[in-house]
Amino acid sequence: MHIVITGANRGIGKTLADSYRAAGHRVTGTARQPSGDLIALDVSDPTAHHAMAHQIGDQPVDLLICNAGVYPDKHETLEDGYPASMWAQAFATNVTGVFLSIQTLLPRIKAAKAGKIAVISSQMASDTLAPGGSYIYRASKAAALNLGRNLSVDLAPEGIAVGIYHPGWVRTDMGGDAAAISVEEAAEGLIARFAELDLASTGCFRTYDGQDHVF
Repeated sequence: MHIVITGANRGIGKTLADSYRAAGHRVTGTARQPSGDLIALDVSDPTAHHAMAHQIGDQPVDLLICNAGVYPDKHETLEDGYPASMWAQAFATNVTGVFLSIQTLLPRIKAAKAGKIAVISSQMASDTLAPGGSYIYRASKAAALNLGRNLSVDLAPEGIAVGIYHPGWVRTDMGGDAAAISVEEAAEGLIARFAELDLASTGCFRTYDGQDHVF
């Protein structure tokens, strides 16, 4: 398979890329500040998407993993935090960036015949589980979930399945040292979920360990 992973320079994205390569798959990873064989991509920049697509060329994409994301408001307070610029930054990356990644690579996903798209969201996207705080991150991940669900409807006639996933609370720079699972556990679970994604399950919102998540 040819797999494209956004935000593949660290954390879950890097571990997914390493795991797929170890299994013999061809992986194209992207990062805002690339090193090694990563391709430069700021997912919020339309021009960067066109440059990325040019580098990939006509290669079909069997699986696109929209992993790149930011969590800028972890320590903001309701009284004097959450500036408008922070909202704009998060939505440009976590929502618009997902859409642009899919839109740009859609011809190559169609060319793969039964291509798949995985959107990394979060349990923080759930409106059922709403304990407060982190308003920007929660809202942007909810929007990414909604985007994925609607794309699953429009892309089903093309034979393309779309899944939305909660990777778990993972010990990464974003998740912190107190998180529940290792990045290896998260990646192993996600790889299994992506493998089982098909048109019968398109539009699913699932956890890394295979549970259907509440919306």
